[in-house]
Amino acid sequence: MSDKTMPPSHPFDDDKLREECGIFGVYGVTDAANFVALGLHALQHRGQEAGGIVAHHPDHGFNSARRFGYVRDNFTRQSLMETLPGPLSIGHVRYSTAGGKTPVIRDVQPFFGEFAMGGAAIAHNGNITNADALRKELVERGSIFQSNSDSECIIHLMARSLQRTIPERMEDALRRVEGAFSIVAMTRSKLIGVRDPLGVRPLVLGQVGDGWVLSSETCALDIIGAKYVREIEPGEMVVINGNGVESHHPFRPQKPRFCIFEHVYFSRPDSIIGGQSVYETRRQIGIELAKESPVDADLVCPVPDSGTPAAIGYSHESGIPYAMGIIRNQYMGRTFIEPTEQIRNMGVRLKLNVNRALIEGKRVILVDDSVVRGTTSRKIKEMILDAGAKEVHFRIASPPTAWPCFYGVDTPNREKLLAATMSEEEMRDHLAVDSLKFISLDGLYRAVGEAKGRDKSCPQYCDACFSGDYPVEPSDQIEKGFELKAAE
Repeated sequence: MSDKTMPPSHPFDDDKLREECGIFGVYGVTDAANFVALGLHALQHRGQEAGGIVAHHPDHGFNSARRFGYVRDNFTRQSLMETLPGPLSIGHVRYSTAGGKTPVIRDVQPFFGEFAMGGAAIAHNGNITNADALRKELVERGSIFQSNSDSECIIHLMARSLQRTIPERMEDALRRVEGAFSIVAMTRSKLIGVRDPLGVRPLVLGQVGDGWVLSSETCALDIIGAKYVREIEPGEMVVINGNGVESHHPFRPQKPRFCIFEHVYFSRPDSIIGGQSVYETRRQIGIELAKESPVDADLVCPVPDSGTPAAIGYSHESGIPYAMGIIRNQYMGRTFIEPTEQIRNMGVRLKLNVNRALIEGKRVILVDDSVVRGTTSRKIKEMILDAGAKEVHFRIASPPTAWPCFYGVDTPNREKLLAATMSEEEMRDHLAVDSLKFISLDGLYRAVGEAKGRDKSCPQYCDACFSGDYPVEPSDQIEKGFELKAAE
């Protein structure tokens, strides 16, 4: 596979929202890069396009490796991992969001820079909403960019800072940045973690032996046997060195607005967010959905794999039997052999197959996590009907996705979002199903533990993709003509 381009994605993946990356860092263990590779493997669901690792050894300095494809296909080779020695390492897995449409290796993080006080590498989860304005300013002042990534702006802002230390320069740089960011960074002797003041994207702290770990999710701590310590707080910077963990709060405090879609889809179900099991939250979403939108049927079937916990909850609450009516091909990667047009037209069938013996003659409730463009939903409905189902009812474990995300999620333009141009009934007609219901925004809030639902005057989460309520104004997009939701 070329280091410059990737084969086309499978059609099933083009109709899903995609978290753009996962980050992982380790301090104070022998061969830290091996631990990082394992952590990135556990975070593969957050980014399957490419990955990178940077490590530092006192005798060998900084070394890095960046590759397209899965972690398992690149960072399990001993010959590669031996080039990344040292007790300090960070890594990144990505999908692209801001930046070029065609993947290029120079966009793969972590990014590295040499400063007067030594080298530093940085890996970023999120999206900088004023990156275009910052890049224009920096280029006019002489900066030379090597990538299309918005994250590189942080390195250039650090280079121009007049602060004395790299952590201080990072603080200085991030005060210029708008949007969402969770960051792991490293110097020759420090591991650094930062979350933006709203805490939109996740970041947790763990401990492995005498060493320390930073990770996007707790599931990646489990794979290396690390103990969960706590979440990095919104607006907090931690600096980890031989003296332990130092905590700083360099930003003006704000009310947190964590991404609610992490609960619905992005995070792995075996992770813990805010003290809550992601699996249990998704099961509660199914329970709320069954209360809000009951229907007479014979089976509740998940659209695998992300719809499974919600389908279990829906079945439990409704009393309708749960069944694996759709089987996922576990060996189908995100990319496939260069497909002929005939194979491409098979679409979802390459990845999903209907369990005909269960479905035939039944009234089926399909539970999925979201509807984006609706193309996959229509194909799945056709598969269910082809298998002999009498009725097909969709129940969706998130509210209608009607607005694009500008905080680190690969979202289509608004006009391509089905819910942006159609009512729920129009979407039902478009998908040609017997019924279609989404969980309400209040129901979603109840499922994540807010008993009274959504407080419109002060939302507890970032739910902009459902509500159009953007906690940070997407200034670059507004400059390009994007229109915010009119005040109600």
